[in-house]
Amino acid sequence: MLYIACVLMGWLNVYAAVYSPESQTNLFDMSTNAGKQLMWIGTTVLLIIAILVINYRFWDTFAFVIYGATILALLLVLVAGSNINGSRSWFKIGAFSIQPAEFAKLATALALARYIDYPNVNLTKLKDQLWCAGIIALPAVLIIASNETGSMLVFASFIIMLYREGLPGVYPLIAIVIVTLFILTLIVPKLFLFAGIVALGLLVFFLTPRYQRSFQNVMVIGITAVSMIAIVAGVDFFVNSVLQKHQQNRIKVLINPAADPLGAGWNVTQAKIAIGSGRLQGKGFLEGTQTKLDFVPEQSTDFIFCTIGEEHGFIGSLIVVSLFVVLLCRIVLLAEKQRTRFARVYGYSVAGIIFFHLMINVGMTIGLMPVIGIPLPFFSYGGSSLWSFSILLFIFLKLDSRRVGMFTR
Repeated sequence: MLYIACVLMGWLNVYAAVYSPESQTNLFDMSTNAGKQLMWIGTTVLLIIAILVINYRFWDTFAFVIYGATILALLLVLVAGSNINGSRSWFKIGAFSIQPAEFAKLATALALARYIDYPNVNLTKLKDQLWCAGIIALPAVLIIASNETGSMLVFASFIIMLYREGLPGVYPLIAIVIVTLFILTLIVPKLFLFAGIVALGLLVFFLTPRYQRSFQNVMVIGITAVSMIAIVAGVDFFVNSVLQKHQQNRIKVLINPAADPLGAGWNVTQAKIAIGSGRLQGKGFLEGTQTKLDFVPEQSTDFIFCTIGEEHGFIGSLIVVSLFVVLLCRIVLLAEKQRTRFARVYGYSVAGIIFFHLMINVGMTIGLMPVIGIPLPFFSYGGSSLWSFSILLFIFLKLDSRRVGMFTR
């Protein structure tokens, strides 16, 4: 029911995003995104039926085959793909386009679940950590090569599952520290950060009991402080020499939205205006003025949440976010009940992927995240997105049906 509610609400909001009072287009007009989305919904139903009919062992047995086929598709799209919005990551078939990057997350989730399910795999061991990192990195590198930075960043969501399966907590901690230092470097003078890191290192040293001030512990404190200083010092190089111009602009706008309100900051500024104008109850279905006048770019895809906020207000936005929270909690609870490691690992991967998409998509529309162009699951227009998320979710439900069947025997 949660899935059906999300898909139907998404379809209606895609219609609202493209609706024109002058042309009076209807929900079933195949020349509009709403009509095309309905077609994608119909084909998705067929995919769901196929998933529910296929034996659950298929996904375990052919996980690496699916992963390999996806890697091949990611390589092929670099050569034969169509360039859309500066990204060569689409196969164009007539009037429709398919994006392999959307399905790479599904394939990677299956491959990780298959590998971690091996009896001798232990994520506290460096060898197994490297294998998992390689499985994640290969499609991520190919996706960034096609200039799809947003889709690549979602692969970081697998750290949630890896941590659940035994990955030492130091890795998520390091990731949090790096992100925090990166953001602080952009908004705080480096001199203050350097002084703060040195002061923090000295504080940790003096608070450490004398009997624990071994040479090894002192070296750990020193290396940590030097590494943090190196990260801060390297931020400028990374931003100015590694990131592309449009990516640099997105980061600058995130830090200071007023820096370029008519250029790089236009999307976020108009998105916040649209959402804010909805206030508590919204302007009403098909009554969103910011949407109708096309102030918000990509309003039926990456910025679909703006339509929700403007037409249905805070209450509607809260309902949508609550639906996702309930869905995520349900997936996690079911994952914990699984009797096989493969199903549990896959379930946590599904939850992590959906969570990252929700966090980044909603976050970028309200100015808390950089604009990186990823869809809101089940809501944004697009066949690749709807197919991939639906397949991702229903494979897990098929795996869970085996658990339910075992209990009813």
